[in-house]
Amino acid sequence: MQVVILAAGQGTRMRSSRPKVLQPLGGSSLLGHVLATARSLGPKRLCVVFGHGGEAVPAVFPESDIRWVRQVPQLGTGHAVRQALPELDASGVVLVLYGDVPLLSVSTLRTLVAMAGDGERLALLTAHVEDPTGYGRIVRDGGGGIVRIVEHKDATPDERAIREINTGIMALPGACLADWLGRLNNDNAQSEYYLTDLIALAAADRVDIVASHPSVAWETLGVNDKAQLAQVERILQHEIAQGLLASGVTLRDPARIDVRGSLACGKDVEVDVGCVFEGRVVLGEGVRVGPHCVLRDVEVAAGTHIAAFSHLDGAQIGADCRVGPFARLRPGTVLGAEAHIGNFVEVKNSVIGIQSKANHLAYVGDASVGSNVNIGAGTITCNYDGANKHRTVIEDDVFIGSDTQLVAPVTVGRGATLGAGTTLTRDAPAGALTLSRARQTTIEGWKRPRKSRS
Repeated sequence: MQVVILAAGQGTRMRSSRPKVLQPLGGSSLLGHVLATARSLGPKRLCVVFGHGGEAVPAVFPESDIRWVRQVPQLGTGHAVRQALPELDASGVVLVLYGDVPLLSVSTLRTLVAMAGDGERLALLTAHVEDPTGYGRIVRDGGGGIVRIVEHKDATPDERAIREINTGIMALPGACLADWLGRLNNDNAQSEYYLTDLIALAAADRVDIVASHPSVAWETLGVNDKAQLAQVERILQHEIAQGLLASGVTLRDPARIDVRGSLACGKDVEVDVGCVFEGRVVLGEGVRVGPHCVLRDVEVAAGTHIAAFSHLDGAQIGADCRVGPFARLRPGTVLGAEAHIGNFVEVKNSVIGIQSKANHLAYVGDASVGSNVNIGAGTITCNYDGANKHRTVIEDDVFIGSDTQLVAPVTVGRGATLGAGTTLTRDAPAGALTLSRARQTTIEGWKRPRKSRS
């Protein structure tokens, strides 16, 4: 079995400079979803026909298993498949998919391919819809056999009344494909070479034509504008949410979660409303995620609670931690077990040890923080000198008072205490109190300036 994906369309109704097949959907692109489904079928060859957007489309998918074929100019779907012929074997089954139809399931396509046999039959994916406007109609003979497909613009009033429509997805005999494509003409309203005209040619050649149907109607939805893109996004997110619920995840509102990548959850995970999961996210057993959090490429160990409005990106969170509310963990952050990162605390490229805490209004960047460390409110690691980043080392059992600046590179020894308001520019010795403060002075009789009156 070989797969050809047609992805050359311009997508003018998208009103976007981005090629249509690269429009985002669930953390990937329209074409990305189609490619993933195609690969799940294990094809012998995988060919993508591209056009509008030029090399921008292949550049997004550098995988070596894709054979790229450019269609210039775009003269219809039949013309597009003809461009792919040099990349295909003249045998077996050729499955034709579309780069803007992203929700097709693997099971639906497997059924379709199975109906085509080893290439002795032509199998169509059709659907019955209430409003077939704009779709090609399946025309059958008196015995119910499929004889041709007529496009909406070329259909008669009786043909337009047909509600069985062509989805465009078909499994074709590879041995007949070159001959049929060579016999196509563009004598139609669009002056294009329609792939659907192959059905009449197959009927004339007495090739069996069979039809299969999708598991659910929305699988075959195509995307031509931003409204349809939003509709498909909601369907995809609904299906993801239903899968999470079926696996035991508690979603406070299944309609208010977005997974733009993969989300793996252990037992008894709870996710509140408005959360967004991007890239690869793993939530361990008993993890709770509060409302309106964003997690991107994050692993969270069992028992951790992430409070509302927290943003975690490229972080690794240990067991039984407390994060947020309003916390930000940037790439390279590693939290040890039972660590606490509180409200308005930002951590970047730092390791925070077991049971260490930064509960309020702090920035910890490029730091190695030991276990059982308390970082007071307003503490900053001054890691950037304007040209280079430097590292701060805070050893175990350190207490850092509020409003402290640690000017890296600097080390705070084990068990040390830094007094509030300290600006640390040299290493602080272990087990001692270090502080730096200006002398406090009171000026008696001082009066505030007043505005002069004109």
